[in-house]
Amino acid sequence: MKEESRAIIFNRKVSDKKSRADEIIKAIGLKKGQNIADIGAGGGYFALRFAELVGEGRVYAVDVNPEFLGFVKKAAEEKGLSNLVTVFYDGKKLNLPELLDFIFMRNVTHHIGNRVEYFKKLKKFLKKDGKVIIIEYKKKRFSPFHSHYVAKEIIIKEMEESNYLLEKDFDFLPKQHFTIWKQKIINK
Repeated sequence: MKEESRAIIFNRKVSDKKSRADEIIKAIGLKKGQNIADIGAGGGYFALRFAELVGEGRVYAVDVNPEFLGFVKKAAEEKGLSNLVTVFYDGKKLNLPELLDFIFMRNVTHHIGNRVEYFKKLKKFLKKDGKVIIIEYKKKRFSPFHSHYVAKEIIIKEMEESNYLLEKDFDFLPKQHFTIWKQKIINK
């Protein structure tokens, strides 16, 4: 029950107008029939919204917390969303059953150890024109959660090292930076 309460709090927080979820979804440009993974899905707010948008497409809600995934699965069932699949990630090996149009990561990169290696491994789940969406906290002054952020400059450096190209950079989020990345095609 404690984890369910946390999931509800996460969803309530992201649904607040200050989080600008509608603007984020519009900026992504997700269309019917597309596939997206929400890595670090938490309470599933975005995964559930994506599932409503993609129709016959698929949404993979990925998390390390099985109780969050149970909460998301129950919410999807209650909404009649059969296109949302929960995926447990053990922190070692991510398994997704199909290629994706998008990988969405919101407020999660600060939890990832070797991000360059992680970002490189994500490519095997992307379609050729697939994109990675990263939303991460900006550094706050005098915050007790001082390590719960990754500076935008660091994300840019690490994504470039991982052979991604910055496609879009949005500045409408007051507490986070928001970038969309495409794969760099390397001719051999």
